[in-house]
Amino acid sequence: MKDAIIFDLDGTLWDSSGEVYKIWNSVFERHPEISLRIVQEDMGRFMGKTTEEIGSMLFPERSSEYRMQIMDECGDREIVYLSENGAVLYDAAEETLRRLKETYDLFIVSNCQDGYVNAFMSAHHLEHYFTDIEMSGRTGKHKGENIKLIIERNHIGKCIYVGDTEGDEKAARYAGIPFIYAKYGFGKAVAPDASIDRLADLPEIVRMVIG
Repeated sequence: MKDAIIFDLDGTLWDSSGEVYKIWNSVFERHPEISLRIVQEDMGRFMGKTTEEIGSMLFPERSSEYRMQIMDECGDREIVYLSENGAVLYDAAEETLRRLKETYDLFIVSNCQDGYVNAFMSAHHLEHYFTDIEMSGRTGKHKGENIKLIIERNHIGKCIYVGDTEGDEKAARYAGIPFIYAKYGFGKAVAPDASIDRLADLPEIVRMVIG
């Protein structure tokens, strides 16, 4: 088994905010009781959150059952659209993955609904770069638990987690692995082991962190 790199998705490998906010609004419009509309600039505070957390943020006054009904509808529409159309890959994403794949096994762990990572890979034809993936919507576990699950399931030795939020950093710490902060993404980090200003910088930084 090679050493491994585990990626977050939103804010790390791609930016789907421009597509997702429109999908959410289209769902809200189908429900007369929802007056809320969002703009792309709102999306940063939702990226990296679980479906349950996003539902609570959007509809704090509603029941958990109602929130999940709406968020499930949003999630289903996201997957259909993104599978066919994709979103915005960060600069040099595929070239960077190709370079990293020569030396490391690559994985994705995201706090997204089941099927979202598959939509990303399918739309951009990136399946062959990744050994395994996991999503909170599939396991019901938080990101740190899913990182540990990926490590155990694939018998990974040395590895790092790459993400763009403090939540990603906390998940890496929970799993006991180094964290590389993607500064170009949506959030902040507190004390990452290393940082990158662009995705193309990752191969060099990974060598410094895990060899």
